[in-house]
Amino acid sequence: MELGLSYFWAFVVGGLICVVGQLLIDYTALTPARILTGYVVAGVVLSAVGLYKPLAEWAGAGATVPLLGFGHLLAQGVMRAVDETGFAGVFTGGLTAAAGGITASLVFAVLAAVLGKSRDQN
Repeated sequence: MELGLSYFWAFVVGGLICVVGQLLIDYTALTPARILTGYVVAGVVLSAVGLYKPLAEWAGAGATVPLLGFGHLLAQGVMRAVDETGFAGVFTGGLTAAAGGITASLVFAVLAAVLGKSRDQN
């Protein structure tokens, strides 16, 4: 039963994040690119002030998969790298923390391009 409840809260939190994004698209003049960038920055800010980690632990993938979670990952990577290497960690921490996800997305994109068949859209 506890696993089902965990899936439920992940769905609710992830869904609410999406609802906020959709409301921003529908009722503001913000472009989707600005909204997505705002989500990443919001994840960094919420992580820096210590609010996002408890949410991510409670909601699981519902909070870590959306772009807010990517911002949280970058912020945590930078903080960890600064603790380990000093000021240089500001420049290396975010990319080091996100390297696995970025690499996976690139590998799967290349596989899709190689294995997929493109066709003219006209």
